Amino acid sequence: MRAASDIRVEGSEIVPPAELAAEWSRVRTRLQNEVGEVEYRTWLRQLSLGGADGDEVTVLLPTRFLRDWVRSHYGDRLSALWQSENNRVRRVDIRVGQGVQPLAPSVAPPHSTAPADITALTDNAGVAIPSAVDGLDDKNEGRGDGIVLDPRYTFDTFVVGKPNEFAFACASRVADQPSSPGFNPLFLYGGVGLGKTHLMHAVAWKLQTSRRAGAPAVSVAYMSAEKFMYKFIAAIRNQSTIEFKDNLRSVDVLMIDDLQFLIGKDNTQEEFFHTFNALVDAGKQIVVSADKSPSDLSGLEDRLRTRLGCGMVADLHATTFELRISILEAKAAKASVSVPPRVLEFLAHKITSNIRELEGALNRLVAHSALFQRPITLETTQEVLHDILRAHDRRVTIEEIQRKVAEHYNIRLTDMASARRARNVARPRQVAMFLAKQLTSRSLPEIGRKFGNRDHTTVMHAVSRVSGLMEGDSAFAEDVELLRRMLES
Repeated sequence: MRAASDIRVEGSEIVPPAELAAEWSRVRTRLQNEVGEVEYRTWLRQLSLGGADGDEVTVLLPTRFLRDWVRSHYGDRLSALWQSENNRVRRVDIRVGQGVQPLAPSVAPPHSTAPADITALTDNAGVAIPSAVDGLDDKNEGRGDGIVLDPRYTFDTFVVGKPNEFAFACASRVADQPSSPGFNPLFLYGGVGLGKTHLMHAVAWKLQTSRRAGAPAVSVAYMSAEKFMYKFIAAIRNQSTIEFKDNLRSVDVLMIDDLQFLIGKDNTQEEFFHTFNALVDAGKQIVVSADKSPSDLSGLEDRLRTRLGCGMVADLHATTFELRISILEAKAAKASVSVPPRVLEFLAHKITSNIRELEGALNRLVAHSALFQRPITLETTQEVLHDILRAHDRRVTIEEIQRKVAEHYNIRLTDMASARRARNVARPRQVAMFLAKQLTSRSLPEIGRKFGNRDHTTVMHAVSRVSGLMEGDSAFAEDVELLRRMLES
């Protein structure tokens, strides 16, 4: 098999690497669309391009278990898809190994030489660092995986705000002083794209950097829960479970990302539980991330859930408007790209689900600007990101408005529909009515009914009163605007 840098198909005809990579990217996209996101992420995400020789193209997977599964379930479809892209290709061979991942645009660091500071990063962009779990795969079929860390994910590049400052502080403490009392295990949890994996990589980077700087050697094993399962299954198939256990239990720091993947996988959970106990009893550090807190991970064994919650549990909350602005400013500054403040505010206001999607939107804007030599404006932002923005448009309910306003002004939710006329209750109620008129399509009578069956004229008076106060009181206007942004986010 030839490397991807010297690819030949059909005798001596040379196919440029870029052309083969483009074909591979299209094949992956079509396959992903066919099988769906969940199935693709479970079985096919780690596929990489190996190369081509004659009329045969080779794609690679990191383990024999994955290779066998993909061969039997997707091998024929892979060949058919590639033949539809290039009829000279007769066969797609699936082997074990590491290869060239498909390219995806991302904002580059300032020293990048890519056009408009855009650089290509692979799906697993990072630096492989040897670890104590290397060599668990068959040595005749590819190397061990090692630790693959993304160079973008360090403590220096993590933007800290109120929603994530506690998790950041805990991760920094563990990176500086592994196995500190009260911090073992460290359990990080939060929704998708809020920075859990970033902090996990940052801890591993800091531990490796400290080692290189002359600190006592620290052996680190970092992997996803999915990879932990694959390695455990492979060890059973290869009758090498003793080696698997010894390798994992000899490390100083074990880091497992996305632990929720182990829900429902009882045998793997049991193995992780015993590994967990062995390491903690030996004074070694455990760092785990998941999408929910240990107590909310239904499907995990009680004994494991209890052990995970006995150390330091830190959550990453949903981002605030201010934190999203800070993240966008940091990313734009790092890429040396000028983005108008009103565009940053628009993105931070519209894209609130997770940081990853926010960064992706900025990357897309910058790439579009570079490719078409057009400045980034609010109009081009709306044009380029129309699909993302449409997906984020949502309807606010009157119940949501009442709940948020009651929390903001520290009154009871029941006061929204009560007959109380005290100013500390009446004014928040008027604000809630004003926002209900602004943010919902409900009629005045419908709004009035939600506020204790009040008449529509009462709603009209509330809207008029709040509008007048906003014109004459800038602090009050900012307060109402903050509530509006919170409800739309």
